[in-house]
Amino acid sequence: MITQITELFGLSVYTDKAIYVGDVEDVVIDVDNKKLDALAIGNLNPELVDVKGFKGIKIPFRIIKAIGDIIVIRHLSPSFKQE
Repeated sequence: MITQITELFGLSVYTDKAIYVGDVEDVVIDVDNKKLDALAIGNLNPELVDVKGFKGIKIPFRIIKAIGDIIVIRHLSPSFKQE
């Protein structure tokens, strides 16, 4: 069980279809509302995400399904490269 935000750094992120997305590099906090807003993901899977010169992406906290040894997010196919 994750008990501190710092424990999220470096965790691998996968979709619920078991596709690697990247690793957590930072956490975006909404200080006014006292909640996590998003995770900044780096080391992106180039076969999944078209980064267009960017080093990472932000994953909204609302699409996170589970956090443990890894982070599982909902698979949002329009957000990822198409075959």
